[in-house]
Amino acid sequence: MKKHKNTSKTLLLFLTALLIFVFTSPDLSAQKRKKEKQVEHLVFQTNPNGEGIEMSIEFTKGSSHNHPLMAIWVEDMDGNYIQTLYVAQSIAKGYFAYGDKSTGRWMAGEISRPASLPYWAHKRNVKNDIGNYMPKPGFEVADAYSGATPKGNFNLNTRTDKMISGKFRVLMEINQTWDWNKHWTNSKYPDEPDYKTSSQPALVYAAEIDTDSTQKEFPLTVIGRSHHSGADGKLYNDLNTITTALEIVSEIKVILK
Repeated sequence: MKKHKNTSKTLLLFLTALLIFVFTSPDLSAQKRKKEKQVEHLVFQTNPNGEGIEMSIEFTKGSSHNHPLMAIWVEDMDGNYIQTLYVAQSIAKGYFAYGDKSTGRWMAGEISRPASLPYWAHKRNVKNDIGNYMPKPGFEVADAYSGATPKGNFNLNTRTDKMISGKFRVLMEINQTWDWNKHWTNSKYPDEPDYKTSSQPALVYAAEIDTDSTQKEFPLTVIGRSHHSGADGKLYNDLNTITTALEIVSEIKVILK
């Protein structure tokens, strides 16, 4: 009888210890996924043959980041476009993985999405054969300036085509589909189908670079938004209706080499 009691007591202690372990120990698999997510960081390059200023664009994603499209470019202090440093490949080609639904199923194909990055597109100022400024087959951005869309944090190592002295600006436009909010609703512009591929409008960030300064790091800050359906290339300063779109980016900065 005594032996039976000792066995039961041992079993009880074992089960108690097991329960304590289960409920108090960290989820190791979740920790591993979290760690992998934290260290996710892509390093890639554009315009390797450029002969101008060498820089790195360091991008840290925000809490609402979910495969946004973006373009990064350079302009002078008067706002005149100089060149693109990077643009998402789907935009650069006008060819998307889910661009053709003619068969009833989404397939890869050509499609124009003028609401995606309209500020950059109008700055680039290359009008295509269907009347807008988005790249498409025959009006593509050169491969040297495009690449796959980064899934998270990244460093873009790039160069300008030619040397730039003094001050200039680096800008980024970023847009994430389906990020509706209480103001930018699915039914807000029922007669503007291009709006539905944008939701909250694209946001524009900028930094003023001074090559004569000893400063080497220049943070980009948000300066406005684009047109909700890409109908024009104006910069709109009203951001009071923008919510989660402001959380796509945590930080972005230019580092001169």
